[in-house]
Amino acid sequence: MNRIDVIKSNQDKLIKRYKDLIEQAYNVRQTDSALSDISEYKAIKLLNKLHRLNFLSRK
Repeated sequence: MNRIDVIKSNQDKLIKRYKDLIEQAYNVRQTDSALSDISEYKAIKLLNKLHRLNFLSRK
């Protein structure tokens, strides 16, 4: 595997995790706002990592 393939596989994993965190934050927004905020914060950090990986994998 070359470097771009490794970056793309990492991106796929992070995208799935990001979507799961956003969904969790949305689902618990009404019942537990603290957990919602934590999930959203983690999702934002993942999004930042995704942006950095996008920068590395561009041609």
